[in-house]
This record gives sequence, C-alpha cells and structure tokens, in this order.
Amino acid sequence: MDLLLLEKALIALFAAIIGAIFISKLRGKKFKLPPGPIPVPIFGNWLQVGDDLNHRNLTDLAKKFGEIFLLRMGQRNLVVVSSPDLAKEVLHTQGVEFGSRTRNVVFDIFTGKGQDMVFTVYGEHWRKMRRIMTVPFFTNKVVQQYRHGWEAEAAAVVEDVKKNPASATEGIVIRRRLQLMMYNNMFRIMFDRRFESEDDPLFLKLKALNVKEKRLQLFKDYFVDERKKLGSSKKLDNNQLKCAIDHILEAKDKGEINEDNVLYIVENINVAAIETTLWSIEWGIAELVNHPDIQSKLRHELDTKLGPGVQITEPDVQNLPYLQAVVKETLRLRMAIPLLVPHMNLHDAKLAGHDIPAESKILVNAWWLANNPEQWKKPEEFRPERFLEEEAKVEANGNDFRYLPFGVGRRSCPGIILALPILGITIGRLIQNFELLPPPGQTKIDTSEKGGQFSLHILKHSTVVAKPRSF
Repeated sequence: MDLLLLEKALIALFAAIIGAIFISKLRGKKFKLPPGPIPVPIFGNWLQVGDDLNHRNLTDLAKKFGEIFLLRMGQRNLVVVSSPDLAKEVLHTQGVEFGSRTRNVVFDIFTGKGQDMVFTVYGEHWRKMRRIMTVPFFTNKVVQQYRHGWEAEAAAVVEDVKKNPASATEGIVIRRRLQLMMYNNMFRIMFDRRFESEDDPLFLKLKALNVKEKRLQLFKDYFVDERKKLGSSKKLDNNQLKCAIDHILEAKDKGEINEDNVLYIVENINVAAIETTLWSIEWGIAELVNHPDIQSKLRHELDTKLGPGVQITEPDVQNLPYLQAVVKETLRLRMAIPLLVPHMNLHDAKLAGHDIPAESKILVNAWWLANNPEQWKKPEEFRPERFLEEEAKVEANGNDFRYLPFGVGRRSCPGIILALPILGITIGRLIQNFELLPPPGQTKIDTSEKGGQFSLHILKHSTVVAKPRSF
C-alpha cells in the first residue's frame, strides 16, 4: 500500500512539474499571460480553487494575485478583473473586443445556442435583438405607459399584507407576495396579462417549470399564441396601446426574427428582469429591517415630502433623495449579479499589458469594485448617506466605474430603466404603510448570502413582521 501511495505521489509530482514547465514556456515565450496560480495538466486550477467561483472567493484571489489574474479551468481560460480602470477597459474602451458571451453546454441549452439577446455573441444578431427589444421594454415611454400598473400592483401587495392576520404578529415571508407582484409587473408589459393571486394555477405552473423546453412551450401556448389570436380577431389600430409581444411578433412577421427568437426573448425577460429585481427588493427590505434608524429616516422623508398616507408614485421618486440613496446602497452592498454576465473575446487581445488568448471568459468582479475599502469609505456598512455625501455624484447607470450594478457599455443591462422605478415604488410603499420588524424573539433577520457566479440572493427568505401604520 505504501509503495502504491508513493507511486501515485510521484506521478502527481511529475504531472505538476510538466504542467509548470508548459505554463512557464507559454507565459514566457508565446504569451505574456496574467498572473495566477500555476495550473496542472488537464485539470488546470480546478484542484486549487474548486468550482465555487463566487464574488468573495474571487476577491480573495485578487488580493493574492492582483487586479487581473488568470485561472485555467480545465481547457478554458478565465480572466478576472477587479479594478475600475480594467473594468472600463473591458466594458467600454475595448467593448467590441470583449463584447461577446461565453458559450457552453448550459448556456446553449437555455439560449437555443445563442438565439436570445443576453447570451448571444456580439454581432449582427445581438444588434438586431437589442433593437427589437428596446422599443417595447426599455424606454421612458414604456415606464410612463406601465407605471400606473406598477403602482397598482404595489398597492395590492400592501392590501394583501394588511389582510393577513399573521403579518403584524409572527410575521410572513413577504417575498412570496412580492414574487407575484414582479410577475404581474412584467407580464403586464409583455402580454397585457396578470395573475389574480399566489394560488393562480397558471402562475403556480409557471413558477414550477424549470425545464427549458416545457417553459418555452408554456409561454407559447398560454401567452404568445393567445396574443396572436387576439391580434387576428381584433386588429389594434395605431391609437391603441401595444404590449411588448405585439411589437416582437411584428418583427417576426417582417422576417427579422423567427419563432424561437420570440420565445427566447420572453425567457430572457423572465430570468433577467423578474428574479433579479425581486432579489434586490428582498435585500432592501432585509437591510431596512436590520437598520431601524435608516427605516425611520426613510419613512420621515416620505411623510414629509409627500404627506402622511399619500402614496408614492413613480414621478415622486426623483424628488426623494434618501429613497434613491437606499436603493443605490442596496444595489452596491448586495449586487444581484455581482460578477455581471461573463464576457468573452473572440480573438487574441491585450489587457493591462497581458495577452488574453482568444475565447477567454472574462469576469468583472463588480461587487468588489463597489466594496473595496481602498475605493469606498467603510464599504461593509449599509449606509445610504454615502450617496448623499462623499459619493453624491455616483449613479447606477455606470457613470463611475467603481459602481456598476447594471454593467456599462454595449452589453450593459437595459433593464435599469424598469428596475429603478419599480424598486423605488415598492420599497417606498412598504415603508409608508408598515413598520417592518424582525420576527418575535429576534433582533435581526438573517442576511447570509447565497449565490455563485450569476446571482447573489438571500440564503433564507426572510420572515418579516409588518405592522400597519395608522394615518
């Protein structure tokens, strides 16, 4: 047995030496690669760093290897950048060179090999899909068209929470009701449809379907085809409001996109808009529960600026600086997509004096950009005041490369135009109408994180006591 163990150890040592020599030659002669742990043949750095490459683990590696480093994950290069200057280089200055998306089996399954917009490679198809999606989803006109609906959905949440006798005593998992609200917000825009309650059979069916083919079939059968029937039986004139799917089906009828593209657009909105905004609302509520002084200060602003009991509407948000600061601070500390969506360079490229081989996966650790103590004052604290004081000029639209909750540049998230007002309306209405507290016997709610490369959400959905206010 001892000889067998010795033999295995010698083989492993030999493999490591060969790998080190190979990488050394690769770094020194052909490529000047970014620094990083020395990989071994076949496995690369898997054995050293594992597969949990979340924002915090990558931050630890950045502290060791620098603001740009390379991991070899199997046969694929993974480059991680962790400074505002390099983020600007990847997302803006060399936005074309690094503007593609990585392709793998998982992405191919969920995007039909790049038939969507979010994960497709940079090029003509992406430009066409972005253009087709902009008019029905991502303009100020859309916000003004649907903001009354968002306000009505937030009002319905308030009423349902008030009606639940457990809300003011042992507490409720408010996320469940907020999930229905977010589905209604987006399905109003997409299909001019909504679900009546959390027990709506179609809503339950939609939430339960995680298998891609069945989800797409459900979208087609219950929403896309239904809208087609409505359009064929009752033609919309130019004065009637169109929902998003009307615009998208018009593009299909013109031959600009195909039927699969239509369904993948719907899937993109479901994945990229509903859940991410929901995570941010849940984080915001959790932080306000755990910081009652901030909650009181926000409530005071709402009562003072609007009047006690006067419900916040979308136009009010721009006149409520502390509410805006609370939203910004939530997105900073608890960034929904902490590493943004991965980028890729189709061809060999240069970055910070290093060679980046073609088809490398590029991650921007946006969470660390916004939580690095060298860049921010006490970043570990939830302190909205920073956005009214030393960071007063920083916005969520990417005007400062230390703060990129929606990315920036060609592949930035266009959903910012919807997410910010929905966050403001929802959080504002809850704070206006309730005192939000932890459950009996607790002084705080658990804000442990759960997430990997693609998301950051709360580990345990919070039970919150919501005591109605009297006006």
